[in-house]
Amino acid sequence: MVSRPLLPSEPPPSARHVHPAAAARHRTIFHVGVRAATILSISTSLLSVRAGWVDPDTASKYRTTVPLARDDDRSYEIVFSDEFEKDGRFFGDGFDPRWTAIDKNDYTNGALHYYKAQNAGTSEGLLRIRTEQKVNHYRAFNETTKKFYSAKKNYQSAMLQGWNKFCITGGIVEISARLPGRSFSGGLWPALWLLGNLARGTYVGSSNFMWPYSYNKCDRSIQVSQEVSSCNRWNHYGLHPYQGRGAPEIDIIEVMAGTPEALPHTVITKPYASTSLQVAPGKKQERPVMGHRPLNGTWYKGMDYGSRMKTDLNPFFYGVTLEHDPKVYTYQSDAISANTQLDETHFDRQHVYRIEWEPADSDGVGGYVKWFIDGDFVYGIDGDNLALTDTMIPNEPMYLLLNTAMSKTWSFPLPCPPGCSCKCFECGDKKCECGLPPGFCDNFPNSFDIDYVRVYQAVNDTNQKVGCSTDTHPTKKFIEAHKKRYIDSLSEDKEPLKKIRVGGNRCDNDENCGGSRHGVCNIDKTCECLKGFTGPLCLAYDGFDDVTYDEIPLPFIVDPPLIPFSLRLMFVIMIISVLVATCNSVLQKQNRRFVYTSF
Repeated sequence: MVSRPLLPSEPPPSARHVHPAAAARHRTIFHVGVRAATILSISTSLLSVRAGWVDPDTASKYRTTVPLARDDDRSYEIVFSDEFEKDGRFFGDGFDPRWTAIDKNDYTNGALHYYKAQNAGTSEGLLRIRTEQKVNHYRAFNETTKKFYSAKKNYQSAMLQGWNKFCITGGIVEISARLPGRSFSGGLWPALWLLGNLARGTYVGSSNFMWPYSYNKCDRSIQVSQEVSSCNRWNHYGLHPYQGRGAPEIDIIEVMAGTPEALPHTVITKPYASTSLQVAPGKKQERPVMGHRPLNGTWYKGMDYGSRMKTDLNPFFYGVTLEHDPKVYTYQSDAISANTQLDETHFDRQHVYRIEWEPADSDGVGGYVKWFIDGDFVYGIDGDNLALTDTMIPNEPMYLLLNTAMSKTWSFPLPCPPGCSCKCFECGDKKCECGLPPGFCDNFPNSFDIDYVRVYQAVNDTNQKVGCSTDTHPTKKFIEAHKKRYIDSLSEDKEPLKKIRVGGNRCDNDENCGGSRHGVCNIDKTCECLKGFTGPLCLAYDGFDDVTYDEIPLPFIVDPPLIPFSLRLMFVIMIISVLVATCNSVLQKQNRRFVYTSF
């Protein structure tokens, strides 16, 4: 989880694409290319009125917002919200239209936790992501021996994902949250972030050769490591030819708590929030050394840092090398990141974290990401800042993730303390506690409390979209064709997501079904949801895309065969040779005829 910064520079309103007024309920848009044709059927009410994902509990005064980014004078309306007002909501697979709380091991980033859906729920008007000491036994796979083995983890937490449910391309995301644990006790890794829909968080099979690509140029040297490359004439599964795709990452915040001693090569101390953009391909040569500032001319430049809150370049994470066998498939990612100073109040009460994201255009030009905390600008990146690698501000459909993780690489002692093996990290076991951060075991249980999530987009601006599979960046057919990548291989699931259950749970009275406003308990003692509510207990508001992009394939258009240049050149030479030989033959015959007649 790492994100990237952004900054200003945006075309004037007159230069932006604007939706034409549309009074009709249904309209059809044709996209016809040279090689293939697709009809995209868009079912919608007025495009400026998008309420399918808006929580009815969101007060009217919060249904619009004013952008904080300089030079953005557009009007913004809400397109998604969750106020978490209804107590007792559960987010297990098939229970909620907005979120899925996953049930699986997290084997990324040296994770020490196991994710369980039961560790996320709503109470007192808050989403609570609870982290606790609890042993989970599971089957693990050894990549070296290619065998399964029994393993256990001692900590249990939760992750909520909007994957393949609600996605946006651009807009404003605002989240009010109280951070978990204590500000000066390290080891917890709370995060609010976005990820491209072509990858599913913690499902590594889906992120290989996808994460965190944000690149739409043809580079033959990395073509094999970017699965959906701009070099590809045929990308298949509904994807567009010659369009580079991937799953970039924007981290709204990733928080590191801990004791506030001085840190090397930065003015920031713990606790701090990392705000980052992760993209690929990354810089291959002369990379900065972790823990040191980059040498002049060796890293991205021009990013904007806020002044009201103490913010500085993040010298502790510049990206990762994603190693694959054979080596030609290995590639580099970059994390363009800043750290902002936090204090105890961020762990004691609610604070507001916000990004304003303008996607790059279809040519990968422009765009920005800007980060704000409690309305104060902290960090920004615009498209020009990415010239070092020709990557771009994401224009992929991206979804939200909310989670608390734990990792031996996140605020744990480095290097390992003398006399400690650092092979186990279990509270209560003396041989394991030596590798834990000070005060770590006093952090449990804890709760990451989120008051609301609200998303806004510019009115009638076609560069900002709602949907996980859009006309310019489809994902639906690709995911359907590769669904095993998005399923936990150790589960018995046949589909990545279960269908949302609408009622049907056992009940004794209407209160068991959310109350008479949400649902009723039928005579057969099962819940029946009223209109607008869903889930087995009718506790969740319904949610849906107001604009859908349904692909209807037209007759396939076959190109003439592609003849390599070398063969075409040989063919031209042969034709010229034949013509020259024919001309010589004709001249010789004419000369013989001339000689004969002269005698």
